[in-house]
Amino acid sequence: MIVAVCAVSSAMAQLTPSKLYFGIDRPIVADLAVPASAEGEVSVQLMSPLDAEGNTKTIAMAEASAGSVDLAALFPILWSNEAPRSTTYAQAFAGDTAVGPALVLQPLLTPKSAVASDPRSAPQFSTPPGGGTYAGLRVYVDRDVLLDTTAGNITVRLRPDHAPNAAWNFRSLVDGGFYEDILFHRIIDARPGREPFVVQVGDPTGTGTGGPGYFIDLEDSKLPHDFGVISMARSGDPNSNGSQVFLCLSRGGTAFLDGRYTTFGQSIDGADAIRAIAETPVAAGDRPTGSDLPKIITARLVDAAPHGTGMMPVQNPLEAGSR
Repeated sequence: MIVAVCAVSSAMAQLTPSKLYFGIDRPIVADLAVPASAEGEVSVQLMSPLDAEGNTKTIAMAEASAGSVDLAALFPILWSNEAPRSTTYAQAFAGDTAVGPALVLQPLLTPKSAVASDPRSAPQFSTPPGGGTYAGLRVYVDRDVLLDTTAGNITVRLRPDHAPNAAWNFRSLVDGGFYEDILFHRIIDARPGREPFVVQVGDPTGTGTGGPGYFIDLEDSKLPHDFGVISMARSGDPNSNGSQVFLCLSRGGTAFLDGRYTTFGQSIDGADAIRAIAETPVAAGDRPTGSDLPKIITARLVDAAPHGTGMMPVQNPLEAGSR
C-alpha cells in the first residue's frame, strides 16, 4: 500500500536502462547502481501497477548485483506468451526495502482506435484483430512531474498503466521545457446547480486554441476523473489531444468525463494550490481575470518514490474529513 512517508533516496540504488526501446525477444539491458552502504541481499522485483487502494503485487523476483543486468534474462516472462500486456515496474530492493525509483516497462502494443459517431456520446474503442501486436517495451525511469505554479507546487504521479502514450507525451513536453510561463486559461469552479469542474492549462498562447503542433489519439483510460486527477483536453474530435490538460476539481463535477477524455495521472501533493487556482475570479468564457493570473511558472521531472511507497493521491479540501 502507498503510505505518506518520505521516499528512500534514489541515491541508494538506481536502475538505468541502456536505451529507451527494446524490441521483443532482445536483451533488456540496464545498469544497477548499489552503494556499499545498502543492507541486505540485492534483488529486482517485477511489480504490478498500483490498484485503487494503492497496493501493488510482485509478479516475479530475481537476485541481482551491481553492474549490467539483463531484465529479459531475470524475468523470462517478459517475452513469453504469458507476458503482461499492461505496464509493469522493475523495482530494486536491498533486503526488504525498495530503493530508488522503479523502471517503467510499457508494452509496445497496437493501440485501440477511438471513434465518436455522436459528440454527445462516449467514443467507442475498437480492439485490433487478435488483440494487437506486442512489439517490445519502452523502458524508462519512473518520474513524477512537479508543477511550480503561482499558487504553489503541485506534484503529479503519472499513470502510464492507464494511458501510456498520454503519460509519455506529457512527460516529454515537461522535459522539453514546454510548460513554462503558461496561463491557466479556463477555470470552472462551483456554479449554481453544478459542482466544481476543472482548471485547464497547456496552451502557450493562452487562448485555448494552441498546442504542441501535433495530436495524439484518445486512450481507453480507466482511471476515474476525480479531484487532482490530470486529463487530456481536446476538441470534439476524440483524437485531438496535444498539450492542453486539465486538473479535476471534484468527482461529482467530472464523473461524466470518464471514457470521454484520457486521464493519465494523479496529484499527490498540492491540493491547496489546486483549490487556490480554482478560486481565481473569472470573466466571460471562464477566463481568469485580475492582476494575479494563475500560471505554471515552470515544470520539471523529479524521481518518483520507490514503487508502492509514495504518497496517496490528494483529497479534495472541500470535502468533509479530507486532509
